[in-house]
Amino acid sequence: MSNTKYKIMKKNKIIFIPLLAIAIGFLSSCTKMAEDKSNIHVYVAPPPSGGDIPTSTPLSGSIKGVMLAGKTYTLGGDINVPVGDTLLIQEGVTINATNSAGIIVHGVLVSLGTEAHPNVFTVPGVTKNYTPNLPLADDSAHIGLWRGIMCDTSCPMLVLKWTHIDFAGAAYGDVDGPAVEEKPGTSFNVLFQNPNGYFIMEDSWVYGGTDDCMRISNGKVAILRNTFEKPGGSGGDCVNMKGGTVGTVAYNFFIGTAYNGQKASNKGQGVGSPQTDIVMYNSTFVNGGVQIVAGARAGGINFEQGAEGAFFNNAFINCRVGYRVVNNPVADTANLTYGNNYQWADSLVIANQFFTYGGVCTKPQPTDLPNPASYLPTNFPYQNPPANAYDGTSAVQKLNPMFVNYPLPTGRPLFSVTAVGSYDFHLQPNSPLIGKGNMNVKPLIVVPIDPVYGATEITPPGADIGCYQINGTGNQH
Repeated sequence: MSNTKYKIMKKNKIIFIPLLAIAIGFLSSCTKMAEDKSNIHVYVAPPPSGGDIPTSTPLSGSIKGVMLAGKTYTLGGDINVPVGDTLLIQEGVTINATNSAGIIVHGVLVSLGTEAHPNVFTVPGVTKNYTPNLPLADDSAHIGLWRGIMCDTSCPMLVLKWTHIDFAGAAYGDVDGPAVEEKPGTSFNVLFQNPNGYFIMEDSWVYGGTDDCMRISNGKVAILRNTFEKPGGSGGDCVNMKGGTVGTVAYNFFIGTAYNGQKASNKGQGVGSPQTDIVMYNSTFVNGGVQIVAGARAGGINFEQGAEGAFFNNAFINCRVGYRVVNNPVADTANLTYGNNYQWADSLVIANQFFTYGGVCTKPQPTDLPNPASYLPTNFPYQNPPANAYDGTSAVQKLNPMFVNYPLPTGRPLFSVTAVGSYDFHLQPNSPLIGKGNMNVKPLIVVPIDPVYGATEITPPGADIGCYQINGTGNQH
């Protein structure tokens, strides 16, 4: 990670005005209860300038204005949204990237898809391949066919609602400034890096990638009810939050992650930036840690290097390591709490990694499922446990979550299924995960609540473990 290269540019004045700040109690058992860190802001954005964007010619260079509902646009080369300008994308828009084009955002980008008419960023003529055990080199998901969305430090707001981002991950190189890739030949599907900016992503769908699916090196976030298929390639986390990022991440579904699904780290914290503080709840992780050596990284949730926050009500299905609190460099364990998390293992190789490997101090909780006391020894050495700290035989295939349509045990090699395909991960009415969630966790609300320039809804924690709630709330995919 030491060779990370981010795009560094001159900072510009932020173009948003918080008009209202309403303090709400952050009373969760998950963080510093004496502090009130949550604020609701009303965002007043400048109207999009430049008028309607024509569809007649491929787009490249500077762009601002409105992409009209139901239209198809072609990127003939990289486009950039200038500082002080806004690109607003109405519902049902398809954006076809050609020539490995990318989107560079110095100003504001707002994509307003809807459930009935989502927006789609894709590459024309390329289809998704759901074949199990497909080699990376043969999978269009991991080739990197366009560059994705790269937000400069001047970008005050990125909003993605009901938006598909497919086949991204081509290298930015030195386009529009210093290189942004971490590994040569790759890029992040989405990069956000303004400590005073807002990144809102709701009900969206990301397919494929070559490195981190999303790198948030700083900012205020609400990442809610999204689905991530085949994120990363030979490496890369999925939702990677670093260096002073704060906010709420909840009701997301992950399948086939390369490394971590959701990671919080204080690494790279800038002068004056807050401590990384992320509240996570009610997400589902299936077959996480596809590309890693056992124990090297988590397959689900990872808290490390001074990050604080919470994670509750999450489900981990055959993840190489379900959830992990790192001991070196250590997370802020004094201000990190968690519980009501569920893990399933098809085999002993997975069950024996529930609470071990890689310098961890993950403390088993009595609210976890299956109950750790049923398979961990008395006085389990959870701080830096050795690989043979326990025998997880009694945890293998315990408490089947009873998905509507996904066989467990899978009957396939581990991590072979990396995409949703025709599977349905909603819970059946008699699932043991129903009613086992902690509903007292409070989201950390640091973004505007607004139908256009903010989060539409911060869905509160649910009664059922995982992203799909039996009452129909939560993830809507």
